[in-house]
Amino acid sequence: MAISVTDPIHDQRVGQVNNRHRAWRRFLRNRLAVVGLIIIVGFTVMAVAAPLIAPYRPDATNFAIAFQAPSARHWLGTDDLGRDVLSRIIYGARGSLIAAVSIVLIGLVVGVPLGLISGYYGGLVDDVIMRLTDAGLAFPGLVLAMAVAWVLGPSLFHAILAIGVVTIPQFARVTRGQVLEVRNRQFVEAAQCLGASPGRIMFRHILMNAATPIIVVATLNIGGALLSVASLSFLGLGPPPPAPNWGAMLQTGSEYLTNAPWMSIFPGAAIFLAVLGFNTLGDGLRDVFDPNH
Repeated sequence: MAISVTDPIHDQRVGQVNNRHRAWRRFLRNRLAVVGLIIIVGFTVMAVAAPLIAPYRPDATNFAIAFQAPSARHWLGTDDLGRDVLSRIIYGARGSLIAAVSIVLIGLVVGVPLGLISGYYGGLVDDVIMRLTDAGLAFPGLVLAMAVAWVLGPSLFHAILAIGVVTIPQFARVTRGQVLEVRNRQFVEAAQCLGASPGRIMFRHILMNAATPIIVVATLNIGGALLSVASLSFLGLGPPPPAPNWGAMLQTGSEYLTNAPWMSIFPGAAIFLAVLGFNTLGDGLRDVFDPNH
């Protein structure tokens, strides 16, 4: 009489593949998520191909055409120094997207391991990490980022570092919650019985099965990071001029709202669409992976 032996780890991997296929099909049926993805892809292509699609250099000044309204030669008009607004928005997408993604990567690289260690080991380790996390969450994020950026000085790197530090507690908290939910499942116990190291169990088995909520939070945080970078730049704590930056363009344009409203409208629209794209994609992903659907 043949006896079949099930392999929990093999079953786990097969289940992961099937879940990915189902999630991808549900994603394509979710118009909200697809629209968000299209917006993000559009801005990414614009940033990567900036030298090819921008009609002018972003720092090319011409005082003779300053404050020129949108026209056939300058589709979105010119600013107070005669620079092409469209070209500066296109090049500004590079810094904004790189900054937002870098900020979220800081949160992921530091916060996720902290959450894994806290949730897996528990006890005193969990108490120490979570109290530090609570202390970080107690401060208003943008205010803390402003303080750090002010101390370090205005630059894109300092803005990324300041906002990135603020995101670490969020990812640590989310990751810990997922670890507590996954760590007692059968495939984790099987890996422990087979002698897998704690590091392998945490990153290979637990994290792989807790990744979906973390991905959703990361996607939503990119939109928030974009807005935070623009806010710091608007306050003069971002990259110094003449580097093209949406927040700095918005701040400059706010001084000429009456005479040249296009200087504020178009950079503001770029920020709005980029944040909307990431938030829409994040909401769509959350709906796709929601187990209640």
